[in-house]
Amino acid sequence: MKTYEKISFIQCGVQELFDFHLDVENLQAISPKDIKVTLLNKDFTPKEGEILELQTVKNFIPIKWEVKIQKLQSPNLLVDLAIKSPFSFWEHSHMFTQKENGTCELRDVVKYKPPFGIVGLMFNSIIKYELAKMFDYRHKVTKELLEGKK
Repeated sequence: MKTYEKISFIQCGVQELFDFHLDVENLQAISPKDIKVTLLNKDFTPKEGEILELQTVKNFIPIKWEVKIQKLQSPNLLVDLAIKSPFSFWEHSHMFTQKENGTCELRDVVKYKPPFGIVGLMFNSIIKYELAKMFDYRHKVTKELLEGKK
């Protein structure tokens, strides 16, 4: 099992940050420009046990994801588990912690297993690079949107 983690600090309230992540429309707003995200179940409301279906397209390759909301603990935790994805295993924890002076810590932790067993592990450095690029962008745009800079 591999782990990727990204932490940022955003000038906002913890409930605001949690609610931002519950709004699945924001997933499109915070996705990097080279990844097109299409929500397949338009009226999705995040609840424990519910499944979000979406399609991503990167480098002209469409990939369908089905993501189950595993834990939802307002306003501090959202955990989703991919039941269909390009990975053998994918669990994404979004953690929100109120800090001093109106700042929140946004922590994303992804536990994953690359596809294709031992062959997939040989590509882990590329996977980590792509995850870092994607989450750097996501955190930057989330910060800009919530701090009113965009």
